[in-house]
Amino acid sequence: MRAPVFVLCAESGNLSNYNAATPPVVLAIAGFDPSGGAGIAADLKTISTHGCYGVAAVTALTVQSTQGVKGIHIPPAANLRAQLDALAEDVTFAAIKIGMLGNKANAVVVAEFLDRVAARHVVLDPVIKATGGEAELLDAAGVKFLGEELLQRCTLLTPNVPEAQHLTGIEVKDVATMEAAARKLAERGARAVVIKGGHLEKPTDLLFDGAEALSFPGDLVKSPNSHGSGCTFASSIACQLATGRPLRDAVMLAKAYVAKAIQHGIHLGKGAGPLDHFYRIRQEPAARGTHEVPQHGLHPAAEPARH
Repeated sequence: MRAPVFVLCAESGNLSNYNAATPPVVLAIAGFDPSGGAGIAADLKTISTHGCYGVAAVTALTVQSTQGVKGIHIPPAANLRAQLDALAEDVTFAAIKIGMLGNKANAVVVAEFLDRVAARHVVLDPVIKATGGEAELLDAAGVKFLGEELLQRCTLLTPNVPEAQHLTGIEVKDVATMEAAARKLAERGARAVVIKGGHLEKPTDLLFDGAEALSFPGDLVKSPNSHGSGCTFASSIACQLATGRPLRDAVMLAKAYVAKAIQHGIHLGKGAGPLDHFYRIRQEPAARGTHEVPQHGLHPAAEPARH
């Protein structure tokens, strides 16, 4: 007797008997990195590995590899507006992550977009310069607009140490000065700020939620393959927020995810390789009797310390 054959038929654009739940939709607004390590590519990889569905609007086309940024092309801001409008007419966003904007015109488009859409969670990674500082990824007018207008429309701002210094004028060299910079950004309208401490001797991140400061200590991961870590961190937080986790937990889990992804970084090209966003699915199953890291968000290394 032949076994029954079940066939999914497409009817009027819908699959009959197909009832899979729609995952949270996370919108990434950023530049495109042809090497796949940073920008939109990193965002979409991160969003996928967190069980969300990623959609994207591209702000700029970069010419880059693992060896650095060699050129940037920024299409007219009207193109970005059209991308965002098309997506907003079609889907509802559980969270939005903003990365490289390129210039003030794009930053203004994004601010106007945020005023029109109801997005509960908006994570802004204030990308100003490429790693190494050679390439400007946001013009001076754009930096000014971001620091005065755009940050007020976001749930969380995620600068690294050089970006925090650029935006505040405060030299960031330890946890105390990180907190001072975060508080200054909050005074300018940021609802919450997490300053990434990867440029410090001990990579401690600091979250200021408008009321208290929490530090998240970590160990330095010695790997040359960390290209895209900032993009990934912000996208990971956006996904954690989109799935219902509170801000403190979202930051802690994102930090743990990025650290593991850097540990499993990929040796690619002649420069700084990318971190491995999909390291979890490449790991072999744990041996019987060993502790297994839960797959819903990674093991938080330590409780954050209050200041």
